[in-house]
Amino acid sequence: MAKNIRRRTAGQVSGESIVIEAAWMYYHDGLNQNEIAGKLNVSRATVVNYLQDARERGYIRISLTSDAFTTHRLALELCDAFGLKSAYILPDGIGDSEDIFLRVSKGAAQWLPDLLNKGDRLGGSWGRTVYEVAEALEQTSIEDLTVSQLVGSMATPYGFTAEICSAHLAQRLEGRLINLHAPAILRDPDLAERLRQEPIISSQLDALSHCNKAIFAAGSCLSNSHIVGSGVATPEELSWYVEQGATGVLCGRLIDREGKPVAGALDDRMIGVTLDKLVGLEMGMLVSVGDEKVIPMLSAIAGGYVTHLVTSSETAKSMLETAK
Repeated sequence: MAKNIRRRTAGQVSGESIVIEAAWMYYHDGLNQNEIAGKLNVSRATVVNYLQDARERGYIRISLTSDAFTTHRLALELCDAFGLKSAYILPDGIGDSEDIFLRVSKGAAQWLPDLLNKGDRLGGSWGRTVYEVAEALEQTSIEDLTVSQLVGSMATPYGFTAEICSAHLAQRLEGRLINLHAPAILRDPDLAERLRQEPIISSQLDALSHCNKAIFAAGSCLSNSHIVGSGVATPEELSWYVEQGATGVLCGRLIDREGKPVAGALDDRMIGVTLDKLVGLEMGMLVSVGDEKVIPMLSAIAGGYVTHLVTSSETAKSMLETAK
């Protein structure tokens, strides 16, 4: 039957069928676009449109084996230099910083399911990186998976929230979801403590203690840091932390060059995972890219939070050079 279908022309195969037909010829039969155009009696430009349509409809899944990225020379050098279990290094390509960022996010989305097993408890941070990773995930079923929101909610100018990040991770991986139904930061530390003692929030925070794997990004301490843009800290508060030695942000918490928490007023007002819960996990996946993230990434690695790293080749080189 398949052979008969392939002998039909575009006039005999229409709509959805011809899109699938063109995709099959290209990806499975190995025909080039000119050959497909000849068999379907259409122009090459029409074939290009069919293939684009197939990708947009989600008919096509293109993936490269993880080994191509985890056995890369830079990946092995990073593991050796920083004691990582594994690193996934994406080529920078010829795009701008946004293109590279999206490429790294997609790489993390391709790798993440390979690192998850039945019964895992995955903690998900929030921010644009984790959001883009969740959006890029292919629908995958991980048996008995639970996804927990690591950081409380906050009103942000962005088109996503902490709840959306964790919810999309759970949806794409077909896992259970435990949201954290509390603000990430409050003005009153006493109110924050009372909320932490509320039974429903207390149980949600307790779930974070049982996560054996986590995914997060490293934030910078620059004036345009995500921690300021999201409303977790004011510029003045961030400046104070920098004066105390803060070099990076992890799940809303400030860390120094050695990855140690920098204690300050925000801690008593924050509701979310504490950094000690992120040390010693089976998998702590750090997904970050860019020169401004090099120091924060090195800080997170030094603190023992990171076992698996996803970044670009240029960022990897900068990390190795900076650490010398």
